[in-house]
Amino acid sequence: MGCADKGLLDWQGRPLIAWLHELVRPLTDDLIISCNRNAERYAPFADRLVADGPSDNGNGDFQGPLAGIRAGLRIARQENLLVLPCDAPQLDRPLLEALLRLAGQHAVVVHQGEFLEPLFSVIPRALHTDLEQAWQAGERSPQRWLRSLDPLTVECPLGDPRLANFNTPDLLGDTRIKANKGT
Repeated sequence: MGCADKGLLDWQGRPLIAWLHELVRPLTDDLIISCNRNAERYAPFADRLVADGPSDNGNGDFQGPLAGIRAGLRIARQENLLVLPCDAPQLDRPLLEALLRLAGQHAVVVHQGEFLEPLFSVIPRALHTDLEQAWQAGERSPQRWLRSLDPLTVECPLGDPRLANFNTPDLLGDTRIKANKGT
């Protein structure tokens, strides 16, 4: 999305993050958002904010989603961390409940087709040490790291609209049009 923060982009009159906040707020008293800029704009949607910090390459790039998961696990107060992307406003409560129902000592992740969807997952706080070791060994892929844990899975069909990421302006615009037409 260029220089724009995806979570702050408008969809149906509200920032994308507002849709997730509305869905998740009743489930926790420890809502953590990983953001690397615009903290003041994300603050109303979270109990706490974390930043994963810039990469070591000196160009201001950030480390990616696994760094956000790592930062969240580091400060989480609950036994499990529910991981969701900020650009999936069509998520629903039944999918979150399915993930949370399986939560315990194992990671739980959405499985769609041949792939794990690591940004739709529940990760036990106890796995922070495992993630830290993987991170120090150079791992940056949430999918590879989660796959190494042999996680429990919640199956979703290919094309499940609840998992649609609005991660390009075109997708955001197309979805806005579809939503306004009620289709």
